[in-house]
Amino acid sequence: MLCQWTMNQEGQEFSAPPALPHQLKRLARRVSLGLGRDGGISGNGSGDIFIAFSTANPGAAAADHTVELKMLPNDLLNPIFEATVEATEESVINAMVAATSMTGIENHDVSALPHDQLRAVLKKHNRLIE
Repeated sequence: MLCQWTMNQEGQEFSAPPALPHQLKRLARRVSLGLGRDGGISGNGSGDIFIAFSTANPGAAAADHTVELKMLPNDLLNPIFEATVEATEESVINAMVAATSMTGIENHDVSALPHDQLRAVLKKHNRLIE
């Protein structure tokens, strides 16, 4: 999943939030909340790996001179956290809708989800806005 965030703060627009490593770690932790909204439990063996990075501080790894870094204050991260959770939830649903039937290794057949049944389940659990 790739998300682009745009924000105005004091006349500045960010295409990527200027965030430091500890903030990005906090952001990556929010992905599991989006999976949980769709019923995922991140069980043993699920292999979940979440990464977050920012391109907002180019040249930050320079070794030959002092660099200036920009970051959002922690108190302004909540909208980004919320967007991360919502984008993750939406991407899972999009994947379920876009999936097609297929035959895998050793002729193992996997059927696409019937959209009418998926909509019914999402509606039943208040995950569908009509």
